[in-house]
Amino acid sequence: MSQKDIEALFNPLDNTVQLLRNEIDFSYLEALTETGSNLIEKSIPDELKNSLDPATTDQLMKTYQSIDTAAMEPEDIRKALQLSILKGLKEDKVQPNHQMTPDAIGFMFVYFIEKLRDSSLDNMRILDPAVGTGNLLSTVYNALTTAKVEVEAEGIENDDLLIDLAAMTTRLQRQNVKLTYQDALQDLLVDPVDLVVSDLPIGYYPVDERAKVYTSAAKEGHSYAHHLLIEQSLKYLKPNAFGLFLVPKLLFETSEAASLMKAIQEYGFLQGMLHLPKELFANEPSQKSILILQKKGDKAAQAKQVLLGNIPDLKNHQSMLKFMEEVDTWKKENL
Repeated sequence: MSQKDIEALFNPLDNTVQLLRNEIDFSYLEALTETGSNLIEKSIPDELKNSLDPATTDQLMKTYQSIDTAAMEPEDIRKALQLSILKGLKEDKVQPNHQMTPDAIGFMFVYFIEKLRDSSLDNMRILDPAVGTGNLLSTVYNALTTAKVEVEAEGIENDDLLIDLAAMTTRLQRQNVKLTYQDALQDLLVDPVDLVVSDLPIGYYPVDERAKVYTSAAKEGHSYAHHLLIEQSLKYLKPNAFGLFLVPKLLFETSEAASLMKAIQEYGFLQGMLHLPKELFANEPSQKSILILQKKGDKAAQAKQVLLGNIPDLKNHQSMLKFMEEVDTWKKENL
């Protein structure tokens, strides 16, 4: 992987986005979705052509034809798309729940998955019930593929722009991902999975009547969407399988924590909660943690000692090595 390879895709993507925006009232992310889809098809839809100057159409087609994504590594494609989406999120002033999961966090997910997954599996089904732009799911997908695991993934999203972005980015990376546009807290047509990963949206779920079917629902008023999504995810995990979630650091310090804990214990085990380095976040209220849950099964049991603690600054190699040794020791003694 090189910066040159990443820029070889990012720069023409950015140029074509600007060409589209010069003539059509697109946001950056809308134009990125359109240009990425055109790049995949190596063509421009007639409806779009009719809105463009012929010279612009020719310029776009020359650029699409010059890019050979088939010769690029999926991870290089992901990183180029990540830069494009980050630029779009900034330019379009997108709300916090639509922000992309940073690579530093994605790579910590990959680290824990490698430690926890059943290494005898040479194929895995993955679910992200709040897939967003798809960056976290793609990060995990590419890492597992590199480890010679055949991956089949599903993502659920209820925002039409985000799911269009996820569809474009996963297709460009040649990933086997099925995306569904729906409310992930309704019944899902999803077969049981070997792994759930998700950067959960934080906030209240507005459909109180639906929330009532969940153990983690609030007794009064709106329920937390992230609590309900954790419970929903546990339902779709195979026995003994793990779910990893990006959650607020103070997840278990709210008035609704008891009902969430009850839901977790109904379906599985709380095996770990690691606080991410504070340097990754703008302020204390926005700090996040990685929650590690395991579905009940014949090979699963509550860890004698839940893996709790702080992940050190990722740039401090000595501290990270010590942390990884502690995780290895915990795994040997508890799983």
